[in-house]
Amino acid sequence: MKAFFDARQLGHAPNIYFRRGAAMPHQEQPRRAELLRDMLIAENFSISAPRDHGLAPIKAVHDPDYVDFLPTAHARFVADAGPDALAIPTAHPGRRRGKEPKDIHGQMGWWMTDTSTPLTEGSWDAAYWSAQTAIEGAEEILSGARAAYALCRPPGHHAMRDGANGFCFFNNACIAAHHLTRKFRKVALIDVDVHTGNGSLDILYERGDIFFCSLHPDPRTYPTFYLGHADETGEGEGEGASMNILLEKGASESDVLAALDRGLSAIRDFGAEALVVSLGFDMAADDPLAAVAVYPEGFAEMARRLAAMKLPTVLVQEGGYLGPSLSDNARAFLTTFREAIR
Repeated sequence: MKAFFDARQLGHAPNIYFRRGAAMPHQEQPRRAELLRDMLIAENFSISAPRDHGLAPIKAVHDPDYVDFLPTAHARFVADAGPDALAIPTAHPGRRRGKEPKDIHGQMGWWMTDTSTPLTEGSWDAAYWSAQTAIEGAEEILSGARAAYALCRPPGHHAMRDGANGFCFFNNACIAAHHLTRKFRKVALIDVDVHTGNGSLDILYERGDIFFCSLHPDPRTYPTFYLGHADETGEGEGEGASMNILLEKGASESDVLAALDRGLSAIRDFGAEALVVSLGFDMAADDPLAAVAVYPEGFAEMARRLAAMKLPTVLVQEGGYLGPSLSDNARAFLTTFREAIR
């Protein structure tokens, strides 16, 4: 199983974000990807840099105007607000009535849904190459491989069709899933990050060719809020093709594995021909954003059950922050998955 990563993904380097009204150190740090990369090297994974597939696969999933906003947004912000200002939106249009403004601060609010995804000098390159990494993983599957691991950073599953959200700029997993539809008639995307795959739900909600399932605590009381309720099952052509499985806060490994089994059963019923996994190690009991209690052996068992689907699979990295067991959890999952598909 090949892994893909580009060092330019380390260029996004936010220092702080706002949580519950207070500024605090940003959880989504370049060190996350360095630890995962170093584990891959230690475990003899083959790591390749992705090729440049351009903007078309990204714009196939995201609003092209949103994509075009991002490359120059940080430079424009700094030119107006100064280098010491935090590049976050401070004005929002509410529920999107109105028109996109031309002022950079108005545009930030138009295209960025919260304050958790500040722009830095290297954010565009990092987000672009994170998406290219996911596309390369999908290309590996289209070429006949059984599985690929895309070490995507920044993560992607909170990115909406037309906006950044929750540490995420581009929805790497949705981009990969859409790319797979070039070959596969039915694709499934299962999200095992502890947070709702709200961006994926937004993007895929009316699609009938990609089944989406997310495991997460109740969004009424846990971020990212708003989307991810059990009764949100899709609309139009996508009716019945979205599934949200709610976990209790503090859920045990056995609870999480039972929820995973429900999701995998639904994917079998859907008749998926290929699989994308939004892989979050923030399910860990000691993750800084912990809400459930999964340990390394639990991640290994998740890998066994996902591999047992016997589907061509792209593993797309999402969350998993700088807790003590990040490398151990990644090692347990990825080495187990690699062995299970041999």
